[in-house]
Amino acid sequence: MNIMISSNYLRLFCILFTFFTSIEINAAPIIQPSSPGLESREIDQDVAIEIANTSYIEQDVLFLQQMIVHHDQALTLSRLAPERTNSKNILDLAAKIDSSQADEIDFMKSWLLERNENIQQMHHHHDGSSMNMAGMATQSQINELSSYKAVDFDKLFLKLMINHHDGAIKMVDTLRKHPGSAYDEILNDFVNDVTNDQEIEIELMNGLLINLSSDPRANLSSGLYHADEAILNLELLASLKKPAGFFDPNNEKELRPQNNNEDSGNDAEEKKSVEQKASNSRYPMLSFSNTDLAFKDNILIAGSYHGFNIYELDSDGIPTLKSSVICPGGQGDVSIVGDLLIMSVEQNRGRVDCGRDGVTSEPSPERFRGIRIFDISNLLKPKQVGLVQTCRGSHTHSVVSTRTNDNKIIVYNSGTSSIRDQEELETCFEAIPGDNRTALFRIDVIEIPIDNPELSKIVKSPAVFADSESGVLAGLWRGGDHGDDTQKTSRTDQCHDITVFPTAKIAAGACSGNGILFDISDPYNPTRLDVVSDSGFAYWHSATFNNDATKVVFTDEWGGGGRPRCRAWDPLNWGANAIYNIVDGKLIFQSHYKMPAPQKETENCVAHNGSIVPVPGKDIFVQAWYQGGISLMDFTDSKNPTEIAYFDRGPIDDENLVTGGYWSVYYYKGYFYGTEIVRGLDVFKLIPSKHLSKDEIELAAKAFPVVGARDLFNPQQQIPMAWPK
Repeated sequence: MNIMISSNYLRLFCILFTFFTSIEINAAPIIQPSSPGLESREIDQDVAIEIANTSYIEQDVLFLQQMIVHHDQALTLSRLAPERTNSKNILDLAAKIDSSQADEIDFMKSWLLERNENIQQMHHHHDGSSMNMAGMATQSQINELSSYKAVDFDKLFLKLMINHHDGAIKMVDTLRKHPGSAYDEILNDFVNDVTNDQEIEIELMNGLLINLSSDPRANLSSGLYHADEAILNLELLASLKKPAGFFDPNNEKELRPQNNNEDSGNDAEEKKSVEQKASNSRYPMLSFSNTDLAFKDNILIAGSYHGFNIYELDSDGIPTLKSSVICPGGQGDVSIVGDLLIMSVEQNRGRVDCGRDGVTSEPSPERFRGIRIFDISNLLKPKQVGLVQTCRGSHTHSVVSTRTNDNKIIVYNSGTSSIRDQEELETCFEAIPGDNRTALFRIDVIEIPIDNPELSKIVKSPAVFADSESGVLAGLWRGGDHGDDTQKTSRTDQCHDITVFPTAKIAAGACSGNGILFDISDPYNPTRLDVVSDSGFAYWHSATFNNDATKVVFTDEWGGGGRPRCRAWDPLNWGANAIYNIVDGKLIFQSHYKMPAPQKETENCVAHNGSIVPVPGKDIFVQAWYQGGISLMDFTDSKNPTEIAYFDRGPIDDENLVTGGYWSVYYYKGYFYGTEIVRGLDVFKLIPSKHLSKDEIELAAKAFPVVGARDLFNPQQQIPMAWPK
């Protein structure tokens, strides 16, 4: 009994203690300040808790309100299908979209109602808080779709729906930029599902669109050495596999292993798109990618991330391997001057001694990033004879002059990597505001003494992107998009490629965020003549003049070369060429050109390296498009470029996105030589067609440089060609 009384007293004491404690706690006021100059207000704990509730933010609500409208249009489009097509694939797709997006609309409405939020979008000012509903079809497009039937309906339906799905992904990306967005676990799962599901369906729809294409290059079957091929107005003369030591015999496709993560092996991993899986993969220790080419007399040198290979060309243009040089470090772009080979090196793992084991310490005197120089007078035993260390490595280089009055070679170096540690190279300075010594916003001017290449050095690093009035180094494109539905373009703090035209004393720079025309009358001090931008360009990659330097073709490497960017739904002005006329030192835009054949999700495809085909009276450009193959463009009419020949193979792998295809394709002495990144080296020749006659083809083969060595081709140095009388 006493125990029970004591227990009751104890319980009463706890209740009273809790009560009075809470009074004491709550006795302290909770204050919410107002705007400056206005009185603060006192609020209760319920309001305080409500303010502190961060389970969702305004942008979450706005996203769902807009996504409901966005999804509703998808229902409108999909419900047009049953009366306008009998394609089972389209009908099944439309039914799936109808069902899934109707369910998602129900979820979004429930989520909003449970939180007492409006289903209908409230008015928002254009202050950055609202997001555009990207990918929405216009009413005129819907009307056009409604008027079509059969295949015409199928094609437009797929294009509109792909763009619509892509818009939903962009809306998710916009939402994710807001701190605290999708914090709610249920909403976060939904947002992830939107992205995953839309990407998977985009891949499906791209495949359906490819099947509807009449282009022979569409839907070629895959294979490393036995893929399907499509060819027009070209003849494939030879295909050489990579030499021994330049591929992994256990992984010839150069497939990248997947990172280990919690989703591996389950349904979530299987649900990922091809591009998502590729981005979740690991690079191997060594890269064996073939890169650029250079030619001298009957010698072809093919660069590689792993070194370079020397080939001898016979009278029919067919290469025979003479020797291989192992010297890892990427990128391996090459040029030839006399008996010297110049090679670009950019990777952090590159070593002074060409070793394969990388660098063992940070910083390291063993590391090499910059320009290597080899003596190739003995083709069977090339010898490294010079090095020029640079702050950002060497992605590409351009031979400006093969011989100055004092017997030196002048080279422009373009480094695109991170800035080296100053402890490793004392001339390297990071991008510190106000410090104009930074290695950014510059190119390197390098001198190579022909007789003493070991004395090669940087002699100047002009700040070619500086504002002409203020002197601010970052004087050109600052990075970012150009407005609604435009590309996000890289900041202009480097040149990827600079193509020089010494006889005209000009150069064209593809400089990440801008295309630039330079005056190189004084090769040590290049100056800007004109600068252009393009709202559809992501990364200005390379430049090629026509034969008389009155036009220039710039390329956009959208996706960095490792992504599929020639899908049926990708814009034709993204990852494309931009053609400019040169008038009084100004670049005047004329048109865009993109390889027209739709490619698969497993084919990395974007504009890459090429050269002029010297046909008298015409402007012909042969170009590599990675796994988009080879395309010949006639841009004699700058405003209306047309494709006149092509070659393409199916993807390297049917399931995985492999970085492969043609890195470069160049015309040399009547033949085309293309470096396949994974497969090897291909040789082609033109055959007569309605576009080029037999006489024109023969004259092109007989063309020769008007100055300098008779038989020499370096990719970023253009010499005007002439023809026999």
